[in-house]
Amino acid sequence: MKLSDLKLVKLNGNTVMKSFNCIDKDLNEFLLDDAINYSNELLTVTYLFEIDTKTVAYFSLLNDRINLKVEKTAIRNRINRNIPNQKRINSYPAVKIGRLAVLQEFSRQNIGSQIVDFLKALFVTDNRTGCRFITVDGYRVALSFYEKNGFKYLTENDVEDDTRLMYYDLKKFTKGIS
Repeated sequence: MKLSDLKLVKLNGNTVMKSFNCIDKDLNEFLLDDAINYSNELLTVTYLFEIDTKTVAYFSLLNDRINLKVEKTAIRNRINRNIPNQKRINSYPAVKIGRLAVLQEFSRQNIGSQIVDFLKALFVTDNRTGCRFITVDGYRVALSFYEKNGFKYLTENDVEDDTRLMYYDLKKFTKGIS
């Protein structure tokens, strides 16, 4: 299935929620119980990809930044390496994927990767505020998915945590490198 076959809906208080089950209880509960509240508080914006009576996938976005003041020299150097010297700063604007989930019956059909590519293109072609990176706190079970989609680990301080902070440099996307 292609994203172009689906209807993109921005979640708001008037949205009629359709059934959704993606295996992960936390992701299901966020969409069904919390997403509208987060939106009302201006903390996230959630988008749904739908067909007929089902939500096939959803993602939530929020503002973020990569703060290099707190990172080790090797990490600062890795990120700064691709930014001209005169443009280097202590923190860089980012958008965070707060949640991303695909309906269980549509899993393993490349929809998640299509959504990530959609977001990369969106923030490169329609970037309204300046955004160099996409970040995500990836669940352990999703780390290989984000690696496959070009994300790198920001730090080694979270190796033992339930989630790992990862980033994608949107400048790579502008050069055709996934």
